Amino acid sequence: MRMTETRRESLISAAAELLDRGGPAAVTLRDVGHAAGVSHNAPYKHFADKDDLLAAVASRELRRQTVIAAGDGRSKPTPQAIMVAYVQWARQCPERFKLTFGRWKRDSPELAEAAAGARSILIEAIAKAQACADLPAGEPERMAVLVLALAHGAADLALAGHLSATGRGHADPEDLVADLFRYLKASVAAAR
Repeated sequence: MRMTETRRESLISAAAELLDRGGPAAVTLRDVGHAAGVSHNAPYKHFADKDDLLAAVASRELRRQTVIAAGDGRSKPTPQAIMVAYVQWARQCPERFKLTFGRWKRDSPELAEAAAGARSILIEAIAKAQACADLPAGEPERMAVLVLALAHGAADLALAGHLSATGRGHADPEDLVADLFRYLKASVAAAR
């Protein structure tokens, strides 16, 4: 069983590397097998097809985001730190970002579970910040969607070349995340 898990992970890593180099079109099960150093048929023992393999790549990326968001156990990162890490990941791994948050042709239980885990960590961090009056009161899930939408949109704009510290707006995605949290904190202070 451990050997199977190790091989599956190596196939996912190989697929992620091919994805990074050429987008989803560069990922074929045959090429993934070759890149992982196994037979061209080996990926079919672990994945039904290319979509299944890509869902596994996206799931792994979301689980990694969850680990970052969960922190080291001693102190959990703030919602702002979680969103900054999200934006940095998007900029460092644009093809993985686009894959993970792109449209999926069919449901993947593995991807749904990973997405739910990532979402719950952010919602928990938002609720904690609201309880400490660091963020405005309200529905934590809706606030999570608000901050995620800004971070995601800012990352997407930067990847498309429409947002940078040296361009219009003089801001990069991390700056906009900081601005949003500064405005939210100011609204809490003003309400006191």
